[in-house]
Amino acid sequence: MIRAVYGGGVETMHRQSKILELLTMSERVGVAEFARELGVSEVTVRRDLTELETLGALKRVHGGAMSAAKRGEEVPFNVRKVESAAEKSAMARLAGSMVRDGELIAIDGGTTGAAIAAEVAHRRITAMPLSVQGIEALSGSLSVSLLLPGGAVRRGEGSIIGPLAEQALAALRFDTYFLTCCGLNPKTGLTAHDLQDAAVKRAALASSARIIVVADGTKFARTAMALICMPEAVDLLITDISAPPDAVSTLRSAGVRVEFA
Repeated sequence: MIRAVYGGGVETMHRQSKILELLTMSERVGVAEFARELGVSEVTVRRDLTELETLGALKRVHGGAMSAAKRGEEVPFNVRKVESAAEKSAMARLAGSMVRDGELIAIDGGTTGAAIAAEVAHRRITAMPLSVQGIEALSGSLSVSLLLPGGAVRRGEGSIIGPLAEQALAALRFDTYFLTCCGLNPKTGLTAHDLQDAAVKRAALASSARIIVVADGTKFARTAMALICMPEAVDLLITDISAPPDAVSTLRSAGVRVEFA
């Protein structure tokens, strides 16, 4: 799906993901700095900035770009597909390898959750995806027994929220829950931007025997409004090598197993 939006393919996705990553660290970045960091021409950078501005991912300014996201505001789903795209794909593959045939699993929403759903579509499992993107990824599978939660669809994000979804989750017992988050801090916990989304995540947590968090390294630099859980509730974290070593060490000290994709 991302390849269809970005005609340059994997190389373009990786480059534009890096641009967004640089903008999370600095309010404003110049074209020359982007070109130096990415090892490409300024012409290529300007083309990437134009495409990302069209998606609403950034704002072009004289000589460079600024992040379009306000502090504490969730970046749109279609923009987040670009962020750490290669890392999310690798994490989804590792997450899929953790599933045993015959399991009942819950799969969170978000771009990482959608990647996990696509990864397990060939497995012999029973799955409840908590987003319309996850449902789409699994609906054509001949091997997955698909369970649908009730509830409302969060506009622009696709995650399924509300008391009907919470009730559906409370009535089941999952072997594994693949949890995604907006922010991950070893001391203050896992967080989400939306209160209703966080409530659904907590309901899935309460009904699951094994909790696997899948979060790329960018999540460690972010904290959102609504608390999902503290790290002690997590059995396994799947992340990438950009995760801060001190944060990983703290999580391991709290009893969380950490694996890198």
